[in-house]
Amino acid sequence: MRQRMNTILTSRSGIIFTGGIIGLLAVILEKFGNPPGTGLCIVCFERDLSGALGFHQTAGGQCVRAEIIGLVLGSTIAALIFGEFKARGGSSPLLRFFLGAFAMIGAIFFMGCPLGIFLRLAGGNLNAVLAVLGLMVGIWIGVGFMKTGFDLGGKQPAPPVNAWLMPVFMLVLLLIFVFDLRVDNAGAPFRSWLEPSSLSAPLYIGLTAGIIIGFLAQRTRFCMIGAFRDVLLMGYAEFLWGIGAMVVMAWAGNLVSGQLKLRFLQLGTEAAVGFDQYLWSFLGAVLAGLAFTLAGGCAGRQLFLSGEGDGDATIFVFGMFGGAAMVHNFRLIARPACGTVGGIETLGGVVIIVGLVFCLTIGLAMRRRWEVN
Repeated sequence: MRQRMNTILTSRSGIIFTGGIIGLLAVILEKFGNPPGTGLCIVCFERDLSGALGFHQTAGGQCVRAEIIGLVLGSTIAALIFGEFKARGGSSPLLRFFLGAFAMIGAIFFMGCPLGIFLRLAGGNLNAVLAVLGLMVGIWIGVGFMKTGFDLGGKQPAPPVNAWLMPVFMLVLLLIFVFDLRVDNAGAPFRSWLEPSSLSAPLYIGLTAGIIIGFLAQRTRFCMIGAFRDVLLMGYAEFLWGIGAMVVMAWAGNLVSGQLKLRFLQLGTEAAVGFDQYLWSFLGAVLAGLAFTLAGGCAGRQLFLSGEGDGDATIFVFGMFGGAAMVHNFRLIARPACGTVGGIETLGGVVIIVGLVFCLTIGLAMRRRWEVN
């Protein structure tokens, strides 16, 4: 039975099914109260979780998101059932931390994570088209490094207790959230009652959706970045079926539920964002695409890997928490929400350039063409 299920989920049909379920659950989450425009943006929710833990104090950006907890625990459940829950790590952990930080910074600057970008496109936000283009440029650059031998190093087995760190951390967060545990009323976890963090689906819906997605994605290896990377690197396009199913299902769900709203900020109008903001936002998407590609997967994939015992992915996730803190503590943008354009401050532009230089340097420095096979 287990083998049969595994065969089905890892087939093209399983990938399409997983993508469709993600698209459907994103619509349901939005209908039940999650921020409009996506329903499920992992970068945005990790930004909220970073704020809830006190890493930043931005109004509208502090909330324990049950979906993030569910994504990790769902992956853990699947890995335990199918014998893939194994502790490993040691593949350039410090580099992965900074890649996570810059991936978060770039994603927050424009439309959110790869998953959120495509869900926003399915919801009618046409600004996501520019974000997709930026993401593709970043992936293309990253794949170029891979073709010349880029490698962050091999992972090594680790003591089993290491595999439990992320799942247990998420379980503790869940208990704190459910029982509203805190030292005092001024202590963490924090919750901002301004949008978008004030908007959330009920706990049981968010947690259930996260567990379902985490379980399916762990089995199918669903990854937004990996899908396009594999096409460019080796012509393997199976995962594109999953992305297509997700977008189609989300679009249909938004249409039926009345959540489909076409919108685009036109340049040159009074309420529009200037060309420079679009340029910086585009470069932010490039930075996110490049950092995710070099690290081996999108924001969701990193959570799924952390749930099955990958310590390097866990470090990447905490790097993303650090990136969110940097964005808001240093006022790199003048807004709390992903999914919009503009608000990027001068220092924010500088950090984008620094992030791109960092990723390009790592891409060049970590090539292993000189090693003897």
